Amino acid sequence: MDMGKLQRESHQVAKDHGWWDKVSEDIIPAKIALMHSELSEALEEYRTNHMDVYYPTWSEDSDGPDKPEGFGVELADAIIRIFDLAEWLDISMEDLVDEKMLYNKSRSYRHGGKKV
Repeated sequence: MDMGKLQRESHQVAKDHGWWDKVSEDIIPAKIALMHSELSEALEEYRTNHMDVYYPTWSEDSDGPDKPEGFGVELADAIIRIFDLAEWLDISMEDLVDEKMLYNKSRSYRHGGKKV
């Protein structure tokens, strides 16, 4: 998997579908709120025990692919939204994830005894 390619593609798809046509001064808080909403949707899928991918709107007459739903799908949506904003801000998530993982490997067990 090429994280940089996924980041660029996430942003391009959002642009192609009009999500960057009107950029206002509150664009960053708005995009972060949408990331949060995807995580809230993941929580609801978990709470209703939808851990596997499912297709509630499946139809043989569909013009395109059926919309997937489920816990993992909502996590993927959050990542896509993060990649979209990061690309717009020219932030390399691949580089930062690598850097943060390197740091996390050096941390103490449970970061000094934290419970969660």
